[in-house]
Amino acid sequence: MDKNTITGFILIAAVIIGFTLLSRPSSEDIERQKQQRIKDSIEYAQTLQREQENKIDTSVVDKKTEKIDDFFSASAQQSDSTVAVTDSLPSAEQKPEQFITLENSKLKATFSTKGGRMVRVQLKDYMSYNRDDKKNTDSLYLFNNDADFTLLLTNKQQKVLSTGKLIFTPIQKEGDNSLIMRYAYSDSQYIDFVYKLADDDYMMKYDINMVGMQPMLARTYSDVFEMKWSQRMRRQEKSVKNEQRYSHLTYKYVGGDVKEMSSDKNEEVEVKEPAKWIAFKNQFFAPILIADDKIETALLNSKVLQTDENSEYLKSFEATLYVPAKPGSAPESITAGFSYYLGPMSYSLLKNYDSNVKDANKELDLDKLVPLGWTLFRWVNQYFIVPIFNLLSNTGLSMGIVILLLTIIVKLVISPLTYKSFMSSAKMRVLRPQVEEINEKYPKQEQAMEKQQATMALYSKAGVNPMSGCVPMLLQMPILIALFSFFPNAIELRQQSFLWATDLSTYDAIFEWKNHIPLIGTHISLFCILMTITNIVYTKFNMEMTNTGQQQMPGMKWMMYLMPLIFLFMLNDYPSGLTYYYFLSLLITILLTIAFRYIINEEKVLAKLEANKAKPKKKSGFMARLAEAQRIQQQQLNERNKSNSTKKKR
Repeated sequence: MDKNTITGFILIAAVIIGFTLLSRPSSEDIERQKQQRIKDSIEYAQTLQREQENKIDTSVVDKKTEKIDDFFSASAQQSDSTVAVTDSLPSAEQKPEQFITLENSKLKATFSTKGGRMVRVQLKDYMSYNRDDKKNTDSLYLFNNDADFTLLLTNKQQKVLSTGKLIFTPIQKEGDNSLIMRYAYSDSQYIDFVYKLADDDYMMKYDINMVGMQPMLARTYSDVFEMKWSQRMRRQEKSVKNEQRYSHLTYKYVGGDVKEMSSDKNEEVEVKEPAKWIAFKNQFFAPILIADDKIETALLNSKVLQTDENSEYLKSFEATLYVPAKPGSAPESITAGFSYYLGPMSYSLLKNYDSNVKDANKELDLDKLVPLGWTLFRWVNQYFIVPIFNLLSNTGLSMGIVILLLTIIVKLVISPLTYKSFMSSAKMRVLRPQVEEINEKYPKQEQAMEKQQATMALYSKAGVNPMSGCVPMLLQMPILIALFSFFPNAIELRQQSFLWATDLSTYDAIFEWKNHIPLIGTHISLFCILMTITNIVYTKFNMEMTNTGQQQMPGMKWMMYLMPLIFLFMLNDYPSGLTYYYFLSLLITILLTIAFRYIINEEKVLAKLEANKAKPKKKSGFMARLAEAQRIQQQQLNERNKSNSTKKKR
């Protein structure tokens, strides 16, 4: 080989090596390719799942009768590795089911070797809605043999095996509140479900570790875990209707918004963007599966069950999850990490999980599972109502007294607005004799415009704005609406008694019957009745206070009295804590109205208004525009009357 040939080979090798180095993808490209491969795998898996669902019934029967040995034996034939396989693989039919528990001060979780899954969660600090105080066996169960969580394995022949069919071996370390559920295909090939319960917390760590199993699995599932999570939602509260209203299948996008599915109809959603957590939420309790990294995509299904007053279950939730797998610490292993939250929907408790998170995009936002109203009303609850309520609750007083004190504080805060509204009514009330004189001056229907102009001119000279009494009322609305969202979702009221109400988080029935009556249901609540009576009395007071002498629309008086009865039907099934608050709020408002009536000297108010008439007063922008609109309207009316008169003469 001559020198030129050797030089040519060296140059060619240099070019190839240089091209290889230059064209090598960056770390960002490698990660992007990996994510794309995961997405392609998930899309393929979803397509395969749909095809399987569309097959004829005989294929479904074959799938159900498929043996566990068939799954692994077929996989072993395609695997390049040689393993020592037991003569008979352990299935759910071959070994007895065992139960193992993990327990702390908050909860007790029970696990089954069948499927290696959690089958029961008991919350120690809460009791069932139909508890018997003489017994100690009525603890609340978040779920009890009515939830399922399985990992789906697909081999290279597209045979699917659920871990729910496998018998796992429990592994525990003494003094460590953790559990490993292991299913071993061989000594070097196994699946671990790892559970670790934190001390004095509702949070449980949950990891999936798969070691040496990838060679037998389809390429599609080599870096994606496919899981199915389903649960029939147990009835936890006395009011079926109210609990259904606040029960949702809810999920959160990674660094994004929290979304909830419909509470009153069946719904199916495909979550195409990465999600951080999925929650199966009742009114006051929820299991939440939180991914350490993300849930790539999810298929969610929410079904509303037929219910009555004796129903045990309210809804059925199901989630099919596709989670990216990462390389594990062991050789040839992949893993995915999660956390389970198994506990109450307490706003302060859930908010605390983000207390040490500085990056807003990494916050869990579990507190958004507590529905405190839309943005403005949620702010009122977050920064005003909840802090005051927590402060009062920590005093150890009964919840009935806490609500009373909260009502007084709210009334004191908005009392300046209430006073301003009452003062506006007082000004118009002392001018009522003069308004009645205007009504007598313009008694005819066709003089309505002139009468209105004269009335507005009177108010303008006296310095009275008819709209000034409405503005304070509007400013109070955010607080009133915020409290409407707060009380039905305050778990602190659950099973707290006051007077005749045994549970302030549900209705306080004074009479109950079996047959359902339209609008009212099967009971009548006492606090709701008291609220309605007080509302009618307040309506009467308010109509007297705001009577300015002007004519009202026909039927308006009866409409005002009808509204309290409408609220009776609307709120009869709502928590007694809410209707108790409204009863107190209306009662205090009536007392304030009476107090203001004695404090305000109406003779002095009238004298001040008469003094205002003598002063040269420039009309405000609103009054000027109103007067101009009335002038134009009167001019058009005069022209129309003149035209009609001319036509009649002809």
